[in-house]
Amino acid sequence: MNYFLTYTVYVIILSVLMGISSWKLFKKMGYSPLFAFIPFYNYFIILKETKHPKWWAILSYLPIVGPIMMSVFHLYLVKKFGKTLFKDQILTVILPFIYMAVINYSKDVELEDENANDLFLTDEEKNDKKKDTFIGSITFAVVFATIIHVFVTQPFGIPTGSMERTLLVGDFLFVNKWSYGYRLPMRPVAIPFLQGTIMDTGQKGNPKDDPKSYVDGVKLPYTRILQFNKPQKNDVVVFNYPQDSVHTAIDRKDPYVKRCVATAGDTFEMRAGRLFVNGKPETVLGDQEVQHAYVVNTKEQLDIPTLYKGYGFLPVNEEQTNSGFRYTFQGLTNKIAKDIKELPSVIDMQESILPKGTAAVQYKLNSDRTAYTKSIDTAQSIFPVNKAWNPDWYGPVRIPKKGDVVAINQETLPMYQWIISEYEHNNLEKKNGKIFINGKEANQYTIQQDYYMMIGDNRDASLDARFFGFVPEENIVGKPMFTWMSLQGAFSDSSSTYQAPFKIRWERMFKATNTGEANKTSYWWIAAMILILFFGWEYFMKLFGKKKTEDD
Repeated sequence: MNYFLTYTVYVIILSVLMGISSWKLFKKMGYSPLFAFIPFYNYFIILKETKHPKWWAILSYLPIVGPIMMSVFHLYLVKKFGKTLFKDQILTVILPFIYMAVINYSKDVELEDENANDLFLTDEEKNDKKKDTFIGSITFAVVFATIIHVFVTQPFGIPTGSMERTLLVGDFLFVNKWSYGYRLPMRPVAIPFLQGTIMDTGQKGNPKDDPKSYVDGVKLPYTRILQFNKPQKNDVVVFNYPQDSVHTAIDRKDPYVKRCVATAGDTFEMRAGRLFVNGKPETVLGDQEVQHAYVVNTKEQLDIPTLYKGYGFLPVNEEQTNSGFRYTFQGLTNKIAKDIKELPSVIDMQESILPKGTAAVQYKLNSDRTAYTKSIDTAQSIFPVNKAWNPDWYGPVRIPKKGDVVAINQETLPMYQWIISEYEHNNLEKKNGKIFINGKEANQYTIQQDYYMMIGDNRDASLDARFFGFVPEENIVGKPMFTWMSLQGAFSDSSSTYQAPFKIRWERMFKATNTGEANKTSYWWIAAMILILFFGWEYFMKLFGKKKTEDD
């Protein structure tokens, strides 16, 4: 069903529930009972009668924001009829239409003037009224922040080193959700600011048994509006992890950030750890540094903390050997590799490249995690699992493009089965050696959307499209705009023997992240404006109100 048609159905259902549970209350306020059934206008009347800004009614049915505002408006309505106790407020929030119906159909419900007895309020009642005003201010601040988070930009942290040295571990970014057109929310009832789950309540590190932060049963189809641009080669892109098995909602899957190295219709290939697109070596931008994994054998232990001070964080695994120490560096630039090779204690140093024709396949651990089973762990294996490819020798592979007609058989199915069944929502079956799509035998398939190849800049320490496959257009979130905070040591690296010491990287804060330039623009003045508006808004409003009073 169309997004806006589905949205309209939800609005009508909620409006009918609102009308059934409050028509009598509207009548007692002096309005036609039918007004209780009219979307937006019913909340407009409540705001008008309770002396709150009437334009707030616009927020009543917005995805994610709407449920919060509706609860606030319901509280305003029941208070109008004297239901001010804590239990009244709780029941109104938890069972909104049920509890309002109880009030609506009760015989003794009467309209109360909230300000009639202000002169006779006790100090305790006045304090309660102040608390209500304070809570209302906090609620609206949360709603305002939610609107920005849902409809404009979203904060995003870098927990892994897959994009070193373009984006560092501990960088916190703001993502522009309008870069490639705005993707409308698909789960409109959700807890603000939470992505997929509320907290880790079950088995540690296993999100499958954690409570979700959204209502999965209330859903809207994928739709993108005002799409004037699509991801281009070399764009740094934030997207939802395609093969997330925990969350079926596209916009609730884990967010990832990688570089778009190939777009729909391009041919991607890795040769000995070097990236090629359409048969040509990759274009390296000014903010990128090509880096590769190295194995270093030394006579003595290296002073890794000193190397950190000179070159920045270098994730490395250290192990002692019979002849000294062995270090496996996740990613070194050519210059750093050259400098390390010249250290007196280094015996030899080799770039780590997997042999050509070796398939990178990982198997799942059994239930007690003591041995591997015969089941393939697709999340940790090379994509697709039937190719003798690995992260250093990959492809060539053509990135699927909308309108492409691809052959479907036992050999090609591992390449396209996620596209057919998961990303493009068809029923895919295999029976007696034959392939059926939506109940019909098929030997070809027409691609319905564009796909992208997203690869980390730190190629040998990146879980990217070489493992999880093509990224569908519907999973694209947007472009990172700038780094608003950068904390070295904010996240630990379980694969590294050493951890980076904590420090604030002031030089990276409020710098643009997606320009491709080595020397990026600083947006500190935007941050200053936001802080002035945030902390000075109330002062400006009071000043404006005072001036208006003096003019009158």
